Amino acid sequence: MQESQLHSRQKLLFFNKDYISEFVYGGIDGAITTFAVVAGSEGANLGIQVVVILGLANLIADGFSMSVGNFFSTKAERDTFDRHKQVEYWEIEHLRDKEIQEIREIYAAKGFKGDLLEQVVEVITADKDVWVDTMMKEELEMVKSDKAPYKTAGMTFFSFIIVGSVPLLSYVFTGTGSVIREDLFLYSCILTAVALSIVGSLKSIVTEKNVIIGIFETLVLGGLAAFLAYFVGDVLEKMFL
Repeated sequence: MQESQLHSRQKLLFFNKDYISEFVYGGIDGAITTFAVVAGSEGANLGIQVVVILGLANLIADGFSMSVGNFFSTKAERDTFDRHKQVEYWEIEHLRDKEIQEIREIYAAKGFKGDLLEQVVEVITADKDVWVDTMMKEELEMVKSDKAPYKTAGMTFFSFIIVGSVPLLSYVFTGTGSVIREDLFLYSCILTAVALSIVGSLKSIVTEKNVIIGIFETLVLGGLAAFLAYFVGDVLEKMFL
């Protein structure tokens, strides 16, 4: 089994590790943007129903928009790779001597010399697929991603909705209890901090950085977004309401 196949089957918790980055960044964006809506609504002193409506509308619209953008980005990357690959096949067919010389130059730069260099060139150019793959990696520095566009989009949307709904939970499930309005926002802050900490730790695994630093960076980013949204909401409420 090839290394790429082994890698694609590796999992972290219940996720395919190839798609962890989509889950992480979709989750971070979802939590921060939804929490910013909640903070802004609180700053403007809007009603609980308004907070929930704005939050859910933002959650669905932004989640869908982000997943669509992810889909087209991944698809465009794969299409670009395929287009360049077809160009390489054409050049091998019509500019064979030039392409052979390019292979020779690539491996000469790696330190191959004399008969060994010529043997390497001969082996690579004997198989068109190997030849093209070599040109893609060594000349164009392009490697085709194994990620399917619809899977990256799906994971982004899933994480955006799941993690992004956390800041709204205290408002959605407040019911008819005697919960003080200020407590709802406090609970939202706590739940959001927990969600961002979990996603921040996953981000550290993806980027191979210190977990504490990853959590701290994510919390600071979320806190800053919430502060700005709350401040803007408070200012606008005083100006127009």
